[in-house]
Amino acid sequence: MPRRTKIVATLGPASDSAEQIAALIAAGMDVARLNLSHGTVEGHLEVLVRVRAAAEAAGRQVGILVDLPGPKVRSGVFPEGGVHLSTGQRLALVPGDADDRCDVSTITVDYPSLLDDLQVGDIVILGDGAVTLRVDALSGVAAQVEVMTGGRAVGRPGVHIPSERLRLQSPTDADLVLLEGLAAAQPDFVAVSFVRAAADLRKVREALGDPAVMLVAKIETLPAITNLDEIIAEADAVMVARGDLGIECPLEDVPHLQKSIIRTCVEAGVPVITATQMLESMIMAETPTRAEVSDVANAVFDGTDAVMLSAETAIGRDPVEVVRTMARIAERAESSADYPQWAQRLGRSQRKVPATTSELIERSITHAAWQACTDCSAAAVIACTLSGRTARSMARFRPTSLLLGMSPNRRTARQLTLSWGIVPMLVGTYSTTDEMVWCVIEAATGSGLLATGDLVAVLAGAPDSVDHTTDVLRIVRLV
Repeated sequence: MPRRTKIVATLGPASDSAEQIAALIAAGMDVARLNLSHGTVEGHLEVLVRVRAAAEAAGRQVGILVDLPGPKVRSGVFPEGGVHLSTGQRLALVPGDADDRCDVSTITVDYPSLLDDLQVGDIVILGDGAVTLRVDALSGVAAQVEVMTGGRAVGRPGVHIPSERLRLQSPTDADLVLLEGLAAAQPDFVAVSFVRAAADLRKVREALGDPAVMLVAKIETLPAITNLDEIIAEADAVMVARGDLGIECPLEDVPHLQKSIIRTCVEAGVPVITATQMLESMIMAETPTRAEVSDVANAVFDGTDAVMLSAETAIGRDPVEVVRTMARIAERAESSADYPQWAQRLGRSQRKVPATTSELIERSITHAAWQACTDCSAAAVIACTLSGRTARSMARFRPTSLLLGMSPNRRTARQLTLSWGIVPMLVGTYSTTDEMVWCVIEAATGSGLLATGDLVAVLAGAPDSVDHTTDVLRIVRLV
């Protein structure tokens, strides 16, 4: 059985060559992430082309996720090698420009309304939490702060300001310019940073002008937690971005929020990614810590669709080994995960959720497919899908049978790489339901994943129907 939990790997200087990309795909990368906070549009377009070429050469479907920077506030520039800020030290935060210099006594912040949006008692965090500052006094020219947790500030670290007072909105004007530069390349996913409400996603969707792209809402602010239901309803996928979320809320809340967000997304049939510091030590070390291994395994037990690597593959010492390690951990965790309980709970809970007629049919038919596969020990369930919706709906039940998502749409096949358990396959077009069923069975048999005599469940709908509702379930023995 192939690994069911998908792996998103961030490409960067350590991993964006053609050779490294091919090796990452062979190691188990399902989705390549391009972090638009770094590099140029032209550089990312070149990497995107290399990913598509490597996937084609490997005979694999590999999704591409472009991640917008969002309203990230950063400091000015620290000297080469950084500056150590000691606990108890007092210094000043002042508004400035991106190119302004910082030192041990003054940190410039590229945010004009800094002094209007801070309050005495606020905690300001540099980077991913290595340095924390408390605002003790405010004047018309500076915020006087005390270093509560010391550490080294390097480069242009992020400066975290309480999100409920942050005036910058997502998407930013810079985000929209990046989207314009990348739209023609048709990325499969666009991740929207610092989402606070569903309206943020609608702005990005309108700017893209491409209804086929899937929007990933990054949950990393307290307003996003408050508005989670409306965000999930608008999003095509969700990312639990634990770095900034762990700054916005108490650290001890993060594991509980992670579990709650994942559970809500799975029930809604919305793919969910767990991200940030999953194998962080492997940026430099050959092996992860035991705590990191447990973290990845617990995300799998939580039911996450995908786990994400950031700096580990972008700048780490051995990106390919990091992906191999992630794949081994996920596969071992899956062997002990209690997936049947997901389906049993969903079968009960989905009856209570309001739905359109089309949604009701889809929920019922996919639940029936799970039950049928369980009753007859089917080797696989095959979801015939144009948009990917049927396959993602089926994935909610976390079937123990192999789950094949078959589509004549190449982009849909790539987008299914993010969803739990789905093995995406590209098939030909068809004009009738019977033709569709036998077309996908032939493709499944030829893939080598199934054998003569296997029982398979096939989910399909009339190819020429207006709403493409899946309303056919057939149990077929392969001959």
